[in-house]
Amino acid sequence: MSASPLIARTVPTLRRAVDNLRKRKATIALVPTMGALHDGHVSLVRLAKRRASRVVVSIFVNPTQFAPTEDFGAYPRTWKADIAKLAAEDVDIVWHPGVDAMYPDGFATRIVPEGPAIAGLEDRFRPHFFGGVATVVGKLFTQCRPDFAIFGEKDFQQLRVVSQMARDLDLGVKIVGSRTVRERDGLAMSSRNVYLSPEERRTAPILYRAMKDSAGRIRAGEAVASAMKRGAATIEAAGFALDYYEARHAETLAPLASRKDGPLRILVAAKLGTTRLIDNIAV
Repeated sequence: MSASPLIARTVPTLRRAVDNLRKRKATIALVPTMGALHDGHVSLVRLAKRRASRVVVSIFVNPTQFAPTEDFGAYPRTWKADIAKLAAEDVDIVWHPGVDAMYPDGFATRIVPEGPAIAGLEDRFRPHFFGGVATVVGKLFTQCRPDFAIFGEKDFQQLRVVSQMARDLDLGVKIVGSRTVRERDGLAMSSRNVYLSPEERRTAPILYRAMKDSAGRIRAGEAVASAMKRGAATIEAAGFALDYYEARHAETLAPLASRKDGPLRILVAAKLGTTRLIDNIAV
């Protein structure tokens, strides 16, 4: 029977727990989450355990990365199931602050990222998002003081933003990206998949299939613009409302006209019914 992790809800409790690990010369990996954990999150925890001797998982639904029109209040919260999953994986600490602990009265400091945060992808549709992400992740890093932080590649622009921030601000944490975990039909695992109706769930894997088709065409020598136009048409014909379907440089997120211009990543965001899905693959 796996022991339950220590659950810290205040910064002093977390600091004492982290200090105790450090006294034992432990290396620490942090897995930041908003809860509603699925097998994709579990894969991040397992990667964290390979990178460090101790693992901290944060569970905090961050209000500053949600716009007023978005689903902060409705975001799935599955605390008991989450703790059971983390106990089964022998996680050491769960950092579970309330909003008041993370943003106390008088809180007045924000991190405003640029570079990959203003690439014209997620930021074009959610201009508030990366400021909220950077601020909360910056706080998580200073609170938990990890050697490593593990992020999934599904949120690829976020991974690039966090990597840039950690590097630019000398935060002393190595950012590790983990491959996207998918359902058997190719749909990227996401806490928001529970919002899909049965019919929408059957349609959703078309995003992945369209990206794979575009990537194959580009690798076969078809022009990037032509391959991407075909893919976008496939997605829209399936009933998605497309926000973007882009081929970008895998490091800088700058637009690319040709595969010869650098490593290429296809990124997509689209709504199916009321559910917004994002995904990406390497070419």
